[in-house]
Amino acid sequence: MLRRSLLSIWSWAALVVIIIVWLPLVFITWLVTLPFDRGRYAAGYLFRKLTVAHQVLTPMWKFRTSGELPSDKRRPYVVVANHESFVDILLISHLPIEMKWLSKETFFKFPAVGWMMRMAGDIRLVRGDRASGAAAMKACHDRLKKRVSVMIFPEGTRSADGTLGSFKDGAFRLAIEAKAPILPLALHGTRTALRKHDWRLGDAHAEVRVLEPISTDGLTEADIPALREKVRSVIAAELESMKAA
Repeated sequence: MLRRSLLSIWSWAALVVIIIVWLPLVFITWLVTLPFDRGRYAAGYLFRKLTVAHQVLTPMWKFRTSGELPSDKRRPYVVVANHESFVDILLISHLPIEMKWLSKETFFKFPAVGWMMRMAGDIRLVRGDRASGAAAMKACHDRLKKRVSVMIFPEGTRSADGTLGSFKDGAFRLAIEAKAPILPLALHGTRTALRKHDWRLGDAHAEVRVLEPISTDGLTEADIPALREKVRSVIAAELESMKAA
């Protein structure tokens, strides 16, 4: 118990220091690339990599990425993943690709982190607000047109017990409307890294696995339910494989 508390204090302190160091770096990158990087790819990519530095300084966590990313990282995808923990965000950010995150408004209110999210071009969402939802989807279309992928958790929130929940339509409607392929991710092992309502970190060996892209060519609004369930089934099957390994 004492070990866990001490290592957690160390890790949170390290995160604060890394954020302070990263902020001016992201700002400079955003400022220098602003005239020609309309999708804010460079600033966003640098911002995500603070999670790599943090994981190196967090002895309780071991992260792994597997699978094969698309060769053309500037082809826009709607990226979807299961959601076990807040730490999913940190794990996915280890992938060597930039994507804009659909995130709760709360995150944008955090000093430094929220500023970097704005510079990175992440997308704000107020849950339960239909106007905000419509604006967020419009922003997602904008990022995809600028050749940057968009990351959405289709469950909408973290799983309470680690089981895969039902998927909402939004990500799949977006992919069909934007004629963008789906890039599924399967995540396993983050649930023990940081449990809900507990500031202390836990030991975790977590992995994010990139799965085969799923085309939306020729699909219409009527195909949303079938596409949604197809993607969920692919992720569910991969999760079973990861848990059995």
